[in-house]
Amino acid sequence: MTMIIILIAVFAVILFFLTNVNKAKGNRGERNPIKGKRIITMNEQPTFLRLREALPEHIVLAQVAFSAFMTAKGYATRNLFNRKVADFVVLDKQFNVVAIVELDDASHKGKEEKDADRDALIAEAGYRVIRYKRTPDLEQVQKDFGIIKVAELVEAPLVEPKTHLVSDAFIVETDTNEQKIS
Repeated sequence: MTMIIILIAVFAVILFFLTNVNKAKGNRGERNPIKGKRIITMNEQPTFLRLREALPEHIVLAQVAFSAFMTAKGYATRNLFNRKVADFVVLDKQFNVVAIVELDDASHKGKEEKDADRDALIAEAGYRVIRYKRTPDLEQVQKDFGIIKVAELVEAPLVEPKTHLVSDAFIVETDTNEQKIS
């Protein structure tokens, strides 16, 4: 009976050892094939194109690792953002980050708390987050980025004033565009 217990214990130790060796080797069994995939999902493509259209003076990058635009000392802190990716990063012409844009499509339902944590990390790094639930229209993007259209800068057409300077001596008011001289 003692011999059976010893054999079971030895067998258990060998099994435990073999299991841990396979885990340590990273399960180097059969290698799975590597496949390419789209960088921007079908849902993100229209938003990418809209950002480019609305922000022609900016650089729009897609699927950017957080570690590309933020850093920290210590592994514990870096681990907070180590494997996170921003949907879009908008840069100015000097390659400064203007904003991080996130598309909160249906895949974000129920993940609002995680999104808030991500926003807090981005804000701590000193950046602004702009979130859209769907592809925004052109005007919304320009408004969110403070883009003023040239047409808005041009004042309304000049209306002929009711008073005209007739001479250095006096001004005559008229109800029409005719000039009356007194």
